Order: sequence, then structure tokens, then C-alpha cells
Amino acid sequence: MKLLPVKGTKDYLPEEASVREWIIDTLKHTFKLYGYKPIETSILDYWEIGANKYAGGDEILKETYRLTDRGGRDLILRYELTFKLAKLIGMHPNIRMPFKRYEIGKVFRDGPVKTGRLREFTQCDVDVVGTTSPLAEVELISMTFDVFDRFGIPVYIQVNNKKLQFGIFAAAGVKEDKYIDTALSLDKLVKFGKDYVIDELKDKGLDPVTIKRIFEIVESVENVKDNRQRIDMLESILSENPIGMEGLNELRELFTYCESLGLKDVVFLPSLSRGLGYYTGTVWEVYVKDRSLGITSSVAAGGRWDDMIGRFLGTERRYPATGMTFGLDVIYEVIKAMEKKGATVPMNPIPFVYVIPIGNSKEVIQRTLNIAKVLRRNDISSDVAYSKGVSKALDYASKSGIPYVIMIGEDEIRQNKLKLKDMKTGEETVVTVEEAVYKLKSS
Repeated sequence: MKLLPVKGTKDYLPEEASVREWIIDTLKHTFKLYGYKPIETSILDYWEIGANKYAGGDEILKETYRLTDRGGRDLILRYELTFKLAKLIGMHPNIRMPFKRYEIGKVFRDGPVKTGRLREFTQCDVDVVGTTSPLAEVELISMTFDVFDRFGIPVYIQVNNKKLQFGIFAAAGVKEDKYIDTALSLDKLVKFGKDYVIDELKDKGLDPVTIKRIFEIVESVENVKDNRQRIDMLESILSENPIGMEGLNELRELFTYCESLGLKDVVFLPSLSRGLGYYTGTVWEVYVKDRSLGITSSVAAGGRWDDMIGRFLGTERRYPATGMTFGLDVIYEVIKAMEKKGATVPMNPIPFVYVIPIGNSKEVIQRTLNIAKVLRRNDISSDVAYSKGVSKALDYASKSGIPYVIMIGEDEIRQNKLKLKDMKTGEETVVTVEEAVYKLKSS
């Protein structure tokens, strides 16, 4: 029997799992600060529900895990969290709107395996259903900066609007049935360059005059740095296009509120395309500012998706929604890259304190256990050296990266004190339990 992981899956030892868990805990904490509540949905579902054409679409269905249980039921493993949200709302039609939820859970896709893409991975989604207000997008963008501030990762956000982009295509002379193909090609501009995109647009049947007009509009706008000036430039171009103007006004309102909140690193990018068969309005992607880290993919992304739930449920009732997802794996890679450059992850090691008994007398052991109990009741992670000698216990603490050690023996019991050692500086102090708790919590 070979002990090998299944292709596309990965196990995480404490060093990795602790950081990943800290990322998730930080996300949950921030989501809750903005009023989002947790939900949990099942990993198993009926095939016909997951195969709904308004869930993941044909492309995702090619990568799903399909199985049959002992009762002969045709089942599917959860491949993303959004269709589970749609199902939940359909099963609870009286749920109070707007419904703000987050869900963090494993999903499974039987697709190609490459760096940053596994077959079993964790999605971190946050969405609000039941409102068309652009304040929902502003709140999510504000929350994004709060999240990455807590991670210590400077980011910027690129924003566009699907309606506005299609308005640009109309102004350039693109036929409506070519809007999505054109957007998909234009989205490759930053990665592959202008010549590549022009050749691809020609292959898709666009004439040179139309292609030239697209680039004239996009480049003239993107050459201007200020978001408001970009919007003003487009207003004259889109004034006769109702859909384009609707998207333009949505972005204008978004930037007005972002400016009032002091959110400066939000950039309007007319070439940005995302989830064209899914999103209906404003879309955004989040990128790390420090390109020297080697992370060029987005670390989070989102947008407005007003039509999916109603279509999924087969009802004329509309469930306007907007939301985003945070990339746990790519955020973890960013943090690892930052650590290599000398950055410190702002999370407490586990354990934070190692409590070492000096000697094996019953009284010393009892005192050791009581001190650990006091530390834990004060939310200080602690571990006890069960059977190691003092020198071996100190060596273990040092190699394990435990910041502090407490030593307790007969002398300390007589003084009703303990010995606290800072493992980084080597400094030792004799203090009371209360003083130790204060110092440890302060650090």
C-alpha cells in the first residue's frame, strides 16, 4: 500500500494549516463586523440540482464529481457555493431580505491540476441577496480593504461594469451577438498585449474598423488616471446608449461613495471582463500591490449577479444579488512570499506558552497544570511539558518556535511565583501568575 495523496488533493501539517486557519478566522471576523451571518450547506446534492443550466453551466459540469449512493440516487459533489445559496433561498422563500450570508467550505472539481489549482479546495464566499443598492458593492469593496489590512497585504481593486462595457462595444459597432466574445478577448489585453487581442478579435470575425474603434475608446479612457475623468469621457460616447449609460451611472455612484470612505486604491478599468454569463453589472478584481512577490493572479473578486437565483429556481421573481469570493490558496501563497522577504505574519503561534515543571513531585505537577488552566482561561494558548526534562523541554520550545516558556519548581511554589522566559531574547523574570498573564496578553 502506497501512502500517496489523491491527485489534486493536499494534506496540511500544522505549520501550513495554522496560517490557513488564521486566514479563515480573519475572514469570518471581518464578515461578521459587516453584518454577514454564516450558513452551512451540504457537500452532497442531487445531480439534477447541480446540473441546472443556471447553476454552473456546461463547462463546470464537465469537471464535476458524479456518484451514486447505495439507494441508487444520482448525486453530485458540491463544486461551488453559489448554487447552494440559490437552493437554500428556494427552500426558504420567506427568508428576510436583504439576506447577508457568508460560507466557507470545501468544493470539488475534477479538472486539470496545476499550481494554485487543486481538485479539492476551499471557497470563501460572501454575498447579499435582495437589494439593488450600489451601497452593497461599496460595502464589499470597503470590507475587502479591511480584510487585507488585517493580513498586512496592500492591495488595489480594478472595477468595471458589464452594461458599460457592452455600451462601449455598441458605440464601436460590435454586433450584439459578439459582445461576450469581444469582452473575453479584451480581458487578455494586460496579460498578452494589444497585438494578440487584435489577432484574436479578427479570428472571431470583427472587422478592422470596429477593432480600431474599440481600442480608440478603451485606450483614450485608460490613458487618463482619474476615475471621474474616465467616466466623463465615456459619457459623451455613450450618451445615446441607455444600457451603457446605466452602467456608467452605477459606476459614478460607486466611486462617489468610495471617495467619501477614503478608498483610494479603486481603479476603473474598461477592459476588465469577468463572469460574462453570470454577472449583470459592476464587477471587480483584487490584486496585490507588491508585484515582486510573484503573485500576478487576483486574490479576490466579485460582482453583481441579479438574474441567477430567479432563473435557477425557475421563477419570474427577481432576486438581485451581489457578492465576492476570497482566494484562500492564493492569499496563503502571498503570505508565504512575504515571509521569505522578512515580513512577519500577525498571528500568535500555537502554543504561545510552554509550561515546564521542574521536577516530578505531585505538588509541582499540580501547580503546573493550574497555571496552564489560568492561561487558557485568559485566552492564552499554552501547552504543558508532560515528561521531558527541563533542558529537553527548552530545546523543544526553541525548535518549535514557541515564544514564551514558564518554569515552575519547588522554589517558585514557595515564593508563590513562576519563572517566565522570553525565548527570543533569553530574558528570564520571576513574576506572579497575574503579572505573567498581563505581560503575555500585552505581547
